[in-house]
Amino acid sequence: MANEVIGDGARSPRPRTRGIGTDRQTVRPRLSPLLRRPAILLAAAVLLAVCVLASLFIGSSRIPADQVVHYLLHPDASNVSYNINVLRVQRTIIGVLVGVALAVAGAVMQAVTRNPLAEPGLLGVNAGASLGIVLGTAALGVLPVPGQLLLAAGGALAATVLVQVIGMIGSAGGSLGGSASSPVRLVLIGVAFSAFAGAVIRGVVLTMPNLFRTFIDWEVGSLTRVDIPLLPMTLLVVLGTGMAFLLAGALDNIALGDDVAAALGTRVGPVRGLSLMVITVLCATATTVAGPIGFVGLMAPLTASWLMGPHRGWIVALCALGGPVVVLAADVLGRVLARPGEMQVGLLTAFVGSPVLLLMVLRLKGRAS
Repeated sequence: MANEVIGDGARSPRPRTRGIGTDRQTVRPRLSPLLRRPAILLAAAVLLAVCVLASLFIGSSRIPADQVVHYLLHPDASNVSYNINVLRVQRTIIGVLVGVALAVAGAVMQAVTRNPLAEPGLLGVNAGASLGIVLGTAALGVLPVPGQLLLAAGGALAATVLVQVIGMIGSAGGSLGGSASSPVRLVLIGVAFSAFAGAVIRGVVLTMPNLFRTFIDWEVGSLTRVDIPLLPMTLLVVLGTGMAFLLAGALDNIALGDDVAAALGTRVGPVRGLSLMVITVLCATATTVAGPIGFVGLMAPLTASWLMGPHRGWIVALCALGGPVVVLAADVLGRVLARPGEMQVGLLTAFVGSPVLLLMVLRLKGRAS
């Protein structure tokens, strides 16, 4: 857009500058939203490609880049080939799936609850999924991955409903104050439930160590499981993400309030039900694959909404790219920092996400005051 001059036509047509006593301003060209948002998505896709390559080439063991390329193109039965083609490749794919699932679930959750602090980890959804898997395993033994997925889905659904019901009861009783969708109150309830679920999980694991030996890394949040059937998990994540895209317009209306959404023709009840289904499927899949990884569903949607504006379709699209960037970057950093060991990805996302949560709480408190 060309520079425009605003002012009295009789005055000299100099560009207007900011400052005291000035009345002219240079209007700087800005990138059109029609181009800006695709450009942001393209940049996110490039960043994701960089993270995928880093995940393949950087590990807790130092393997030269030329060997990585050789074994990717010509796999064999050697240990180095196994490390690259099984451990690193599958780990990278799992990181992408988990990042997409948690980020998209967070975007849907923030829209349907009208809560900028809503996140699967903070509202207890991931903890509920983990609790379902652990209790089911303690009662039935180690189940195959589909059975674990069903247990995680039941736990995630129960946790979501429980936290929302307690929030509404607290609002009705006036004991916690505010509206039923008070962001800080729901987070406090979710954190309390997560602490309770974590205590139960830890107690069960400690009393049955032999049964849960394979869940040690998973309990903290890790991408190292090698028994995951990637194709079914990929289909579930694609299904959940596709449903989130289809619901994007209705979620934009719900973000304005239920009455406004109904006036705009949105069927609020069915949309909320489908949104709950999306959240349950995505969170259950992510937790089954990698354990309870927190704050990805907070950081990615917040960044996406800041860059894309209040357009849920664009937010979901950027979350589908930005979520894997967060997970893979944290995973690669964990491999580098703890060499020759590894630091679980859940620890690093919590380390980065905790300050983000604190800043958001302070920002909401400043708005309220």
